[in-house]
Amino acid sequence: MREAAAAESRPYHHGDLRRALIDAARRMLESDGPSALSLRAVAREAGVSPAAPYHHFKDKGELLDAVAEEGWDMLNHALTAARAKASGVKDKMAALGVAYVCFARDNPSLYRVMYDGSRDKEDLPEHLKMTNDSAYCQVRDTLVEAGADPGDEVGLELATTAAWCAAHGLAEMASFKQFDHLKVAIGGEEAFFRGVFEHMKIFAQDEPK
Repeated sequence: MREAAAAESRPYHHGDLRRALIDAARRMLESDGPSALSLRAVAREAGVSPAAPYHHFKDKGELLDAVAEEGWDMLNHALTAARAKASGVKDKMAALGVAYVCFARDNPSLYRVMYDGSRDKEDLPEHLKMTNDSAYCQVRDTLVEAGADPGDEVGLELATTAAWCAAHGLAEMASFKQFDHLKVAIGGEEAFFRGVFEHMKIFAQDEPK
């Protein structure tokens, strides 16, 4: 009772509340999973009153949407950084794939919320394709660097989707025990990821002539 009363009386800064709630939700996601989330539980984790979350989110679904959007932004940054560090088109494509799978591995609950939220809406977030630094655009633009025809919109979208599905598929399967001997044979988990992508035609484009 004393805890509840203290939480009710804690002040919060309106400008920081949304950020505090999203951060609290992410901490709870990774420690306890999505089933543990409720607006009341997130408020408690953030140290604000049970009513405070309703200033920004009408329900748990809206909070999860905000968390998922942040996850997509984090993925965008991870792929942008990986692409910037890589040299040559082949290396860039493999680096994008490795960065994607590592993001999923390192943020398992967040990654699941990102896709679960999209599945409920039958679509991926609109900004995934609309911004030039998005994860999708990082893949598309690297394919163009590799020689894909930017004027062939359908072909380019199919190639980008194929690359995306390859990374998503490996992210789903990466922890399977059946791959342990390959990870040992080629020098570890990330070397295994890279090896898989380097053996996929879509990730092994020839350098443009």
